[in-house]
Amino acid sequence: MIDWLLDPIDAARAHAVSGPISWHARLMVLAWVVLVPLGVIAARYLKITPWQDWPRELDNRTWWNLHRTAQYSAGALSLTALALAFWHLSPIASLTSGAWAHHWLGWSVVGLAGVQYISAWLRGSKGGPTAPAPDGSLRGDHFDMTPRRVAFEWIHKSVGMVLIGLAMAAVVTGLWQLNAPRWMWLAIGLWWCGLVLMVIVLERRLGARDTYEAIWGPDPSLPGQARKPIGLLVRRQSAR
Repeated sequence: MIDWLLDPIDAARAHAVSGPISWHARLMVLAWVVLVPLGVIAARYLKITPWQDWPRELDNRTWWNLHRTAQYSAGALSLTALALAFWHLSPIASLTSGAWAHHWLGWSVVGLAGVQYISAWLRGSKGGPTAPAPDGSLRGDHFDMTPRRVAFEWIHKSVGMVLIGLAMAAVVTGLWQLNAPRWMWLAIGLWWCGLVLMVIVLERRLGARDTYEAIWGPDPSLPGQARKPIGLLVRRQSAR
C-alpha cells in the first residue's frame, strides 16, 4: 500500500522535479488549496458568529481578520511561488510547451487575483457609527451602499467564486504535469471533500449572512436595507 501511494499517478512517466519547481508547487497548494478557501469560508459564514449576541453586538470583525490574513498571506505565497517558477523556467517557452493548460490556468488565477486585490483597495469608505466621515456624518460608500460599493461587492464575490474553480483546475493540471505521487492526489482530494462538507454544514446551520446587516443591524430605516443582499444565497435575518 505504501509503495502504491508513493508511486506517481502515471506509471509511464518519471516523477523528477527540481527544487524551485517543487517549492513553487508547495507554496501554490498552501495558498490556493488551504488559505484562500478558508478565507472565503470565513468571509461567507462568520460575519455573525454563533457565540455573538447579535443584534446587540454588531460589527464582529472575526471574519474580516481571518479573511484578510488568509488572502494577503496567499498573495505573498503566490508571488514567491511565481518568482521560483520564473527563476527555473522561461515563461514564454513554457506557454508554448505541452504544459500550456497549467500555465494558462495559472496566469488566469494570477490575473483575477490581481482584480480581487485592486477591487478591495478601491471599495470606498465604510461610514456608519463606527467609521463616520471627516465631517462627522455617517456617510460612507458601504453605509449608503453607493454604486461604487455595489460594484465592488458584485465584482469581488463573483470573481472570487470563479477563482476557486480556476485554482482547482490549475492545481489538478499542475499535479498531472509534475506526475505527482498518488498520496498527493488523495490528500488534496480529501481536503477538498472536507471543505465541501464544511460548507454544507455551515450553509445549513449558519447560512451566508449579509455584511451590511452584520455590521449595522436589521433596522429597516438604514439606507442599505433598501437594497437586496448581494451574492449567492446571501440572506438577512430579523432581530430576535
